Amino acid sequence: MRKLLVIIALLSLTVCAEAQNARQEIKKNPRVSASGYLAYPGPQHRLTPAPKGYKPFYLSHYGRHGSRYLIGTADYDRAYLTLMRADSLGQLTAKGREVLGKVAQIRQEAMHRDAELTQRGAEQHRQIARRMWERFPEVFEGKTNVDAKSTVVIRCILSMENALQELVRLNPQLNITHDASQHDMYYMNQDDKVLYKQKMAGGTKELLDSFKRRHRDDSHMLGLIFRDPNWLGKAKADKLADRLFKLASNVQSTELRHQLSLYDIFTDEELYQHWLCNNAFWYLTYGPSTINGGNQPFSQRNLLHKIISQADSCIALPHPGATLRYGHDTMVMPLVCLLDLNGYGRPVSDIEQLPAVGWCDYRIFPMACNVQWIFYRRSVDDKDVLVKILLNEDEARLPISTDCAPYYHWSDVRRYYLDKLASYKPQPLRK
Repeated sequence: MRKLLVIIALLSLTVCAEAQNARQEIKKNPRVSASGYLAYPGPQHRLTPAPKGYKPFYLSHYGRHGSRYLIGTADYDRAYLTLMRADSLGQLTAKGREVLGKVAQIRQEAMHRDAELTQRGAEQHRQIARRMWERFPEVFEGKTNVDAKSTVVIRCILSMENALQELVRLNPQLNITHDASQHDMYYMNQDDKVLYKQKMAGGTKELLDSFKRRHRDDSHMLGLIFRDPNWLGKAKADKLADRLFKLASNVQSTELRHQLSLYDIFTDEELYQHWLCNNAFWYLTYGPSTINGGNQPFSQRNLLHKIISQADSCIALPHPGATLRYGHDTMVMPLVCLLDLNGYGRPVSDIEQLPAVGWCDYRIFPMACNVQWIFYRRSVDDKDVLVKILLNEDEARLPISTDCAPYYHWSDVRRYYLDKLASYKPQPLRK
């Protein structure tokens, strides 16, 4: 036990040390400042071998769709039209005209592709599926079953189909079933109107607005592209800066990443500030913030119930295969917090301290982010089933005691999360 506690303490120190380097990480790799627009980086660590005699036999998964174009045309059109108007009035610098040309290219590539999966997004899911097969071959061997579900959104359906095509290419014997139906949306994309309306309650909006006022200064960027940095006025300049940052972030998800970048108009500090504000937004609105009640992660209670019940059913089978689910970041983020993977479910009293305590959104929900539950046993009759959870294909820490980390006894994991789900008491909306 003492050895286990020492290991856990060292892991916690490592996470904190890494978190305190968020600023340096963004400076080294500007793309991570994109938060949820970060193109999937893939696993960063090797897997720990299973305890002696244990082999994987079932995989349960929930993942976000792969890289996509921006949702809606406003970010493309309004940034483009604002810069066009500035150019017509002689307000753009030479750098500003260069930015206008890049925005025009980005807008043209995305034309009529509102929120659609990009080529890179499709590749991401083929690669993830291939690694599933390579890392856990016992799960996918022979004539086993793979049951896949998607939300009814086309980018999720195409993400699922790309993954399944890769799996069947690797093993043509697989028995694959796949579906995308409103029938499953109660857990695949739960619509909880009560929790949604509570996101900005308790002074959350005021806190976020105040945080942004303290941590946003785009004066360098505006001075770089406009002859008069104050030409637009504060409110419009802030919106343009947000849109240009979003466009810069999303280029990495498209084939234009081989041709251009918009990151050069931002300083390292401006990129960090944009990320800092977005990170705070995601923590406050989808994370475990107590300011709005601390219940936002329970928006995924139906999904967690489904994962547990399907696992129970599949464990009873001799060769259950895999259950794959394809949805959205707004499911993965709160699910990770509900599970409290790597400490992401712990409330942070001061949002100024989010980076210092390791709350970094780009480590939770990049494009194609996923949570995988891998189940292990020694034989079909083995009652001591083990499970480990991967966050974005790296082993995650659970808030549960174990004598074989990063593996956990399924009976302990099941009991802990069912008790947590049972503890949730919905709060009525305040009038």
